[in-house]
Amino acid sequence: MNILTREEASELVKKLKKNSKKVVFTNGCFDILHIGHLRYLNEARECGDILIIGVNSDDSVRRLKGSTRPINSQDDRAELLCGLKAVDYAVIFTEDTPVEIIEALKPSIHVKGGDYKKEDLPETVVVERNGGEVRILQLVDGKSTSNVVKKITENQN
Repeated sequence: MNILTREEASELVKKLKKNSKKVVFTNGCFDILHIGHLRYLNEARECGDILIIGVNSDDSVRRLKGSTRPINSQDDRAELLCGLKAVDYAVIFTEDTPVEIIEALKPSIHVKGGDYKKEDLPETVVVERNGGEVRILQLVDGKSTSNVVKKITENQN
């Protein structure tokens, strides 16, 4: 299984970077995987040699999205992500932002979706201070877990 602890992921990144590999990191809840996630992760993978996904823990998702979320557990979400061709590793983190996990991993490139602005991300300072680069990728319009949940709810009514 390619689900790593923070410590394992940190050691792995050090080894990979010593071998001149570009490590790409992104993060999110990834509660219900959809085509927007797939396209985004494929594009993220193209930015470097190894893609590591930070997966918000169940408690973190509840704080960010509300008491009815997540729909899928953190272990299920991490395992599903690791099953995608683009994803090399996943690491679950408990904080609400990826600042601490990025500080521990020090990826070469941190990517986020087009619904974010580099200057508004709390992690940009940490990434750049450690010699990394932040890239904003294209957003897949209308594709979001919130939209999927809304559609399910509407169909029940």
